[in-house]
Amino acid sequence: MDVFEAIKGRRSTRAFMEQDVPQEIVEKLIDAARWAPSAGNVQPWEFIIVRNPEIKRKLAVAALNQTFIEEAPVVVVVCADQQRSAKAYGSRGSTLYCIQDTAAATQNLLLAAHALGLGACWVGAFRENQASEALNLPSHVRPVAIIPIGHPAEKPQPRPRRSLKTIIHNETY
Repeated sequence: MDVFEAIKGRRSTRAFMEQDVPQEIVEKLIDAARWAPSAGNVQPWEFIIVRNPEIKRKLAVAALNQTFIEEAPVVVVVCADQQRSAKAYGSRGSTLYCIQDTAAATQNLLLAAHALGLGACWVGAFRENQASEALNLPSHVRPVAIIPIGHPAEKPQPRPRRSLKTIIHNETY
């Protein structure tokens, strides 16, 4: 699949078939994620793979009761190790760079899932403290994205995009 086809074809999937996603495929997705760029090549990401129904339920509750999370066969939670980024870049590393880096990794993961025929959704609306507790995260590791992954049971239509002429600014705003 061409990269532009993957970018334009990827959708947020919120309905999944009961078919499992093998561990080897999940690891392939994480491998794609870890090739994302990161500030100073610090690579502050951590990936929590969740298959346990009880933990998936806790994540769904933390995510404002988005129940499709628990219906996915596998959920990957992308986390940022703020301490790791702070060692290289101080407070800017812990408050910004680690978030940018994990966002880039998340996008790689989503595109790789689409390229492999899987559906996924980037869930950012969640109570961090509840998600952290469900995953037993140390205080310096922040959950950034909850990604339910599975074989899609739906094919969402493309959502409208702002036109290029409304978002491009040359030289200054």
